[in-house]
Amino acid sequence: MADPSTPRTKLSIPATLRASGGRDYQSVVHELSITGFSAASMNRMHDGQVCWLSLPDLDELEAEVVWWENSIVGCEFSELLSPIVHDNILQRYSNLGVIRTAV
Repeated sequence: MADPSTPRTKLSIPATLRASGGRDYQSVVHELSITGFSAASMNRMHDGQVCWLSLPDLDELEAEVVWWENSIVGCEFSELLSPIVHDNILQRYSNLGVIRTAV
């Protein structure tokens, strides 16, 4: 079980989610840590169910469902996400450090 104290970052990343035995569908990752994620889930998912998350420019990441509530699924990665990959994703998709200018 993932350490609940692991820092999680709220963001919005377009992704594809696939439950074991199911088809891919479009999703959005809402929180990400090196141990897991939460994402929109159009299908009911059950604790212990295996799924795969595809993020832009990354291989599929295997995970296990830990909870599902109101069309949001929380999953734990089968293998920890590399801190380097994690930081690159945060840099790319979080609004931290982004300078916005008026046109």
